[in-house]
Amino acid sequence: MTSGVADLRLAGFALATWLSALAALHLSARSGVLLGVGAALLAGAATTRSARRRLRAARWVVVASLLGVACGAVTTAARVSVREAGPLVALVRAGDPVHLEMVVRDDPRALRGSPGMPPTYLVAVELVTVRADGSAPLRLPARGLVLGSDPGWRGLLPGQRVAARGKLMPPRGGDLRAVVASVREPPALLGEPPWAQRAAGALRAGLQRACEPLPDLPGGLLPGLVVGDTSRLDPALEEDFRTTGMTHLNAVSGANVAIVVGVVLFAVRRTRAGPVVTALVCAVALVGFVILARPSPSVVRAAAMGAIGLLGLASGRPRAALPALGAGVAVLVLADPELAGDPGFALSVLATSGLLLIAPVWRDALRRRGCPAGLAEALAVPAAAQVACGPVVAGLSGTVSLVAVPANLLAVPAIAPATLLGVGSAVLSPLWPAGAEFAAWAAHWPVRWLVLVATYGARVPAGALPWPGGVTGAALLAVVTVGLLVAARRPLIRRLVTVVALGGVLGALPVRLLAPGWPPPGWVVVACAVGQGDAVVLPAGRGSAVVVDAGPEPNAVDHCLRRLGVRRIVLFVASHFHVDHIGGVAGVFRGRDVLAVAGPDWPEPPAGRSAVAAAAGRVPLRVIRHGWTYTVAGLELAVLGPIAPMRGTNSDPNNNSLVLRARVDGRTVLLAGDAETEEQEDLLHHLGPEAVRADVLKVAHHGSSYQSPAFVDRIDPDVALVSVGRDNDYGHPNASLLARLTRRGARVLRTDQSGDIAAVNTGRGLAVVARGSPPAA
Repeated sequence: MTSGVADLRLAGFALATWLSALAALHLSARSGVLLGVGAALLAGAATTRSARRRLRAARWVVVASLLGVACGAVTTAARVSVREAGPLVALVRAGDPVHLEMVVRDDPRALRGSPGMPPTYLVAVELVTVRADGSAPLRLPARGLVLGSDPGWRGLLPGQRVAARGKLMPPRGGDLRAVVASVREPPALLGEPPWAQRAAGALRAGLQRACEPLPDLPGGLLPGLVVGDTSRLDPALEEDFRTTGMTHLNAVSGANVAIVVGVVLFAVRRTRAGPVVTALVCAVALVGFVILARPSPSVVRAAAMGAIGLLGLASGRPRAALPALGAGVAVLVLADPELAGDPGFALSVLATSGLLLIAPVWRDALRRRGCPAGLAEALAVPAAAQVACGPVVAGLSGTVSLVAVPANLLAVPAIAPATLLGVGSAVLSPLWPAGAEFAAWAAHWPVRWLVLVATYGARVPAGALPWPGGVTGAALLAVVTVGLLVAARRPLIRRLVTVVALGGVLGALPVRLLAPGWPPPGWVVVACAVGQGDAVVLPAGRGSAVVVDAGPEPNAVDHCLRRLGVRRIVLFVASHFHVDHIGGVAGVFRGRDVLAVAGPDWPEPPAGRSAVAAAAGRVPLRVIRHGWTYTVAGLELAVLGPIAPMRGTNSDPNNNSLVLRARVDGRTVLLAGDAETEEQEDLLHHLGPEAVRADVLKVAHHGSSYQSPAFVDRIDPDVALVSVGRDNDYGHPNASLLARLTRRGARVLRTDQSGDIAAVNTGRGLAVVARGSPPAA
């Protein structure tokens, strides 16, 4: 057989193993076994004498693929059978507290809940024993997930053996987890973690200490860049990295491994060392980096992919490295079938494939055209990785980034020095703390460049184009990418594609930059698409706004304000302190000057009020009541209600929600917060119908059924904006309410269907402009 045949055969085996394992994760153990046995029988039938003659031209790819299906399905089914073990399922269904003994598999992750409330810690574990009260312990090597509410879960290290008492819940499926355990108590530690994990913990803590004197942004980014520790990473910067396609720098990936070991390889080669010595030194560097970054499953996976990619680049024979990639993928999936459904694994494999198959071709092509060798390598590697990962990223995000490739190219010169100096700082930290701080200080200068690239790249207009999400979008972009790569091998087609692409970019970008269409001219109010929550923006001069509420999480409101070009908040108002209105308050403050903060004269829920006060910092949280007014840059704002604190209602926090009336450019806007029937009727009784009349209504409480028909009728809006989350569990918005508004002549729009919504004063009347792309549930 030729080498090309071997390459294809192993690639087919690896891909079939991967896909069959992914399918078996969503099947029962019995169905997985049947799938594997069926594939094995077909492979056996294909190896008969008559079949071999017909398959000779296919070079046994079909047989290898069928064997891959058999191996992947049967191996995964064997692991799934543990998930379906009868005694364990019975304990889950019983719902009684159980005693758990387990081993931590990965670093605990903090999940933020309601503002002001302590986080819940998500801990991946391997169960050792499960015991109900008064029964014998059940011993089985099953995977689980702990939801720990005690801070004691935060500092656990992978490999640590612990015990706890909690309640078992069924898993969501699609992976190997057999149970989810809800635990309120701290874990009981059973012995010490492995020495490698203790060493990793000491080095990572030392790197964090060395970064403490640095400015917040580079000081929080450097540990993430070096060892994947993002505990201090600024959320806004993290979002900028995601927008610019640079988020892979914040996690330990094959690229990190390739950088560290690649530099070691370069240095060893300069000493003219032989291949054996070179291989040993690189192996020691690889093991050392895995210990530093913590030998969790994701790091081991990254080390495997990075080593394979490095092998291909170092040998200069990407086709020879392809069998190694196929074997590596197959071994990893068979050892841990859960990787088959991990997007990070898919991105690692695709990035490594790009390094092996595309980067050398592009590098050599650039060198033939006179590009210096180092520059050709620097250009080809990130571009190839981005092209290879593009389909999966597009499927996950629903966008295609236009800034990802240039941003990654600009980042290339800073990655290696920052990574190496950061690794040096971590290694020095236990021995020479002052030297570690100096190395971290030196590393923070290239990290500053990365911050600059991400920050400005994320603000490029039209930096990301909408694209179909999910499997359909990923498959579509994969077909387009492969088609262009194949077609571009012909010089005529390559020139044509280049001309068309440049023409499209040069023709479309000026239009999007000069006439972006958002925000629309003459806008008087925008309801941001923030999911199941409220965030409303009123214009207050160029680049300035009044913001009422912040939605449930920071990123959505931050993005809405960015799209509107809001750089200064002259006033932030919390209508009330429920999390769906103030959970995203940190996003309002990201990179913006906030001059004033106000809220209602109602303290509940106290955690929400505390969260707003904490986000405001030195800006005092001012209490505003009925009769309060505010004027700025042609915007007039007044508090209509509550007239007086309301108690004993269906929901006191909702019925003490601020109801605001704004006048913008001669148009009136009523922001009803979450006011329910009691507050609405009280406003009508004390103020009369004319006081609540408005051109635009932000419908109260996401369009819930708790509405006063008389209140809705007296407002008589031309436009009704409903801020609501897609597929929410509350039944919002109420169909009868929407029908009532429509019958009375209102144009009703919903953020779950239309994305950001703007009411616009055209001079001849009110119009409504929807930006589209509402967030997923």
